[in-house]
Amino acid sequence: MSNRIKDIFFGFIFLMCSIALQAQKNIDDLLPVRAFCISAPKPVNVERFVQFINEDLAVNKINTLVLRVDFNYQFKSHPELQDSSALSEEDVRQLVTACKNNHIHLIPQINLLGHQSWAGAVNKLLRVYPEFDETPTVQMPVVYGWPNPDSLYCKSYCPLHPSVHKIVFDLVDEICTVFEATAFHAGMDEVFYLGDYRCPRCAGKDKAVLFAGEVNTIRNHLAEKKRKLWIWGDRLIDGKSTGIGEWEGSFNNTQSAVRLISKDIVICDWHYDKAEQTAVYFANNKLAVVTSTWRNPAVAATQVRDMVRYRRTAKPAVKKLYQGVMQTIWSNSNSFIDDYESVKLSGIQTDTTQANCFKTMLNEIKVISETP
Repeated sequence: MSNRIKDIFFGFIFLMCSIALQAQKNIDDLLPVRAFCISAPKPVNVERFVQFINEDLAVNKINTLVLRVDFNYQFKSHPELQDSSALSEEDVRQLVTACKNNHIHLIPQINLLGHQSWAGAVNKLLRVYPEFDETPTVQMPVVYGWPNPDSLYCKSYCPLHPSVHKIVFDLVDEICTVFEATAFHAGMDEVFYLGDYRCPRCAGKDKAVLFAGEVNTIRNHLAEKKRKLWIWGDRLIDGKSTGIGEWEGSFNNTQSAVRLISKDIVICDWHYDKAEQTAVYFANNKLAVVTSTWRNPAVAATQVRDMVRYRRTAKPAVKKLYQGVMQTIWSNSNSFIDDYESVKLSGIQTDTTQANCFKTMLNEIKVISETP
């Protein structure tokens, strides 16, 4: 190879590297958090999920992975609370290593406060420790339906029970340690049971104060080991006055907790059918916010553009609060990967599916990052 050809070749390589580096800097400034949230894989699917991290998340510049673990881990502190088929420490180590190698921030989640049951079944915590139940008089139906006379969506634990935090914080500490986590997601969405009039500890208390108290209690515990708290944001939105409704907002008066919680908590602001502008509301309340989408491709594209617009137009002190976007997946990880593999082969489609939504979000991020 002549010197002239070598100069052209290496000049081309340098140019491509410079373009790639500039694109990375550009996307990091436009959207510092590019997140993906899904249930943790079962042990038999760990290898496939590691491949998904390497070949799909990392390649598409996803830099944050929220894994919903709940009881899918072989807890040493409370083995009575683990699922029958649960991740081992070695399984988790494989996930941690894959994320480290790809510079992905790994955040484990255990649902705290709400989501202690689903449909007609009580989840592990209240099955093993029924004394923590906020509404023990509400019986689980044989056939679940919504709406129902008890307003039962999901059970909650009582945040004022004197023993509940000893148990749940054991789980939180153990899961954060094994995941080498600097942040923890506590869920806390769709809390319909709180401050129940029949609860000997919570009856008559302000629900916003109860909710904020539990958020701050969890936050303070995490802060002892310099870990940051992430939560869903729906209970901090007035679902009635905004018209957002009882799922993406609160109908039981928890919304004023937004003024009572610590300002170093990250809010995952989920809206799935319409690109609501509530990220502005959270930023105005001095809270960091990540807009979260699900299965509607058009909504996801708008949410990405909105977040970029917020960051481009905000003053520096507020800009830093607009953190980015997150794709949420509400099926098991293996079935989602099946769907996503099909979408990769067929290309972007507008059908309302999680896989199409994720592909659209990724494409929108790519287009924006490459636009001068």
